This record gives sequence, C-alpha cells and structure tokens, in this order.
Amino acid sequence: MSDFRQQALDYHANPKPGKIAIQLTTSAETADDLSLAYSPGVAEPVREIAANPDDAYKYTAKGNLVAVITNGTAILGLGNLGPLASKPVMEGKALLFKRFADIDSIDIEVKHRTTEEFIDTVANIADTFGGINLEDIKAPECFEIEKALIARCNIPVFHDDQHGTAIVTAAGMINALDIQGKDIAEVIIVCMGAGAAAIACMELLISCGAQREKIYMLDRKGVIHTRRDDINEYKQRFANNTDKRTLQDAINGADVFVGVSGPNVLAADDVKLMADNPIIFACSNPDPEIKPELAHAARQDLIMATGRSDYPNQVNNVLCFPFIFRGALDARASVINEAMKVAAVHAIREIAKEEVPQSVLTASGVESLEFGTEYIIPKPMDPRLLPRVARAVALAAVETGVARVELPENYML
Repeated sequence: MSDFRQQALDYHANPKPGKIAIQLTTSAETADDLSLAYSPGVAEPVREIAANPDDAYKYTAKGNLVAVITNGTAILGLGNLGPLASKPVMEGKALLFKRFADIDSIDIEVKHRTTEEFIDTVANIADTFGGINLEDIKAPECFEIEKALIARCNIPVFHDDQHGTAIVTAAGMINALDIQGKDIAEVIIVCMGAGAAAIACMELLISCGAQREKIYMLDRKGVIHTRRDDINEYKQRFANNTDKRTLQDAINGADVFVGVSGPNVLAADDVKLMADNPIIFACSNPDPEIKPELAHAARQDLIMATGRSDYPNQVNNVLCFPFIFRGALDARASVINEAMKVAAVHAIREIAKEEVPQSVLTASGVESLEFGTEYIIPKPMDPRLLPRVARAVALAAVETGVARVELPENYML
C-alpha cells in the first residue's frame, strides 16, 4: 500500500470516521433552552411558517443549507460504483462548502431504479434546503435530471460537474486567449470528450463569445458531425458540418484544445499541428490528456492548464461552486441562470490579473505569482474569491429578476 493511499485512508478514518459533523448554533444548556428549542416553544415558528412559508428562511437553517446529492453513477474518474461508494466524495464536497463559503451542507446518496424515481426523490425533499448541488451523475441522464429538477424546485439546482467545470474553464480560457492575443469569436476549438462537463464547457464558452461552428467535439467514435446518426440530442448541438473525422483532422490549425475525456489521448505530434500560440486545457484527472512536459517540449509558444494541483494553471471547481452558492443563497435566488454563471466567469478571471496577496503565495508555496502563461486563474486559497464571486453572482440574480430579497448596498464589499 502506497504512503499516499494510507494517508488518505487514515485522513478519512481519524480522529472520527468521515469529514463532516453537525453542531448546535444556539444554547441548549437549561430546561428553559430546551422548552424553546423543542416543545412547547417550537410550535411558534411552526405556526409562522405554516402561515408564510418564506419564514422558513427566518426561523430555520434552510437559507444556509445545501444538499449534495448523487446516485454514484460517475464517481470522479472511477465510474459507476454506486451511491454508497460516493459518500466520501459527497462529504468532501460538504467540507469544501463549509471551508470556503461557510455554507452548511448535507450529503445524500440515492438508490433508484429509474431516472424518474431519482427526480421524484430529490424534488420531494427539496424544500428542506436552500439549494441543491448535484454531483457525480453520468451523462446523458444528468441533463434530464437537472432540467427536471430546475423546473420542479423553487431553489437553485446546480450540477457542478457540468457548470462548475465550465465556469472555471471559461475563466481560465478567456485569460489565456488574452495573453495569446486571440479573439474568442475567431478561435477554432477542439473538445475531446462529449459528456456532461464537455458539453457544459462548450455551451458556456459560446455564451462568452465563442462560435458554435468553430467548435469540433469528439467522442469515442471521432468527430461529431452532421452525417452521424448515433448521437444523442445533447451531442447533436455540436454536430459540425465538416469532413473532419479524426482528432488529427480536427486539431490541424486549431487554436484551442479542451480535454475532458481520458489520459494520454493527445500526442506531442498532435500539438505540433496546432496554430501559433496554442492553448491546451488537459483536464482529465489524475492523468491529463497529455503530460505538460510533453506538450511544452513540443511547443514553446503554448499555454497549458490541467486539473492537477502540482502543475501551474489548475482548473479546479472549488474556485467557483462554494461562492456561486453563497451569492445565490444570499440573494435567495430561485435558480442559477446563465447570467449568474457568466458573472462568475468574469469575477474569477479578473482576480488573476491583480496583485496576489502574500497569504496566497504562502499557501501555494511560491515566492511570486504574476498574470501570465503560468498563472491564468486564481489559486483556490485566494480569499478574494468569496466576496468577489458571491457579489457578482448575487447582483446578476438581482439584475435578471431571480432574486427574492434585496441585497444590502455593501454586500460583500
């Protein structure tokens, strides 16, 4: 057993099994306390909420409580291992919510026979929470599940594997394009992978200015094109009218490669086919589509990002999802819409252009960081992410009419 594997197992087992717990937020020391916390005092907020359901936000923890919900069909890069096996991941997500945005979170792992059963289960418990984070649900079912739950629930429902990945990818990509002197509306993008994250990444890049007809998406059978009859409705959005069929066909002259697929699918010779000043986001974890060393050896004019923390430019969902939920919860948004996602993109990317606080340098173990080819997105420990992203998201909720409370003028300032 490797040292790291044992460290990981020990971390999850000690000093108590798991990574989260519940704590009291009010006094429960005296008989009077207990009479207020439970019977008979608890009857008073019950009556208030029965008369006005919005008072649940006033008298309960609903407004700061997020459910992290999964069926375990796409756990990390490990595949369909079932709901119970996903519990350490969901507890980890709850830990990140608390650590980075002080949001309380409960993990829920659902067994079900049909997609409709899963949707019904989540919809039926949704009123308990202020928001729902869907996680590790395989495509294409995840699209149907999220769409149905957004329609049925009156709180934000957010599939982080799709939209969290997309937001951080878009933030880093826009900055990389700026550095490389490229216009997002003009670049040719190759996307290796056609699952939930890939489709969400491309859709959000389009919302940020990329052109759909300049995107070549590939699945296991090659380029997704208009003459294929074996693609689902979600891949159909990216069916390109082209004679390109292979990765090599698509990447020849391409400006951007985005990988959300699997390890070692991009060769150094493929990188050499790309346009001048190319950008590669190889986000497969733990092993990227191409190792940065190989990519940089092939091209000196490259900007490279991965999903790993041991290389520069880590594309990491923790840069956005805690702060998006913070802003959405504080605005009491009914949904997390496209405008809120785009607002998060720009808030994140602008931080990378500013002077980096010493606390971030210390946490990152480096002497300096400066906006450029090896620093295109902020580090996860950056304390500016919470106020800046949350504020941008909350203001976008207000501007698009999905907020249900007024924000203080100095919110997150």
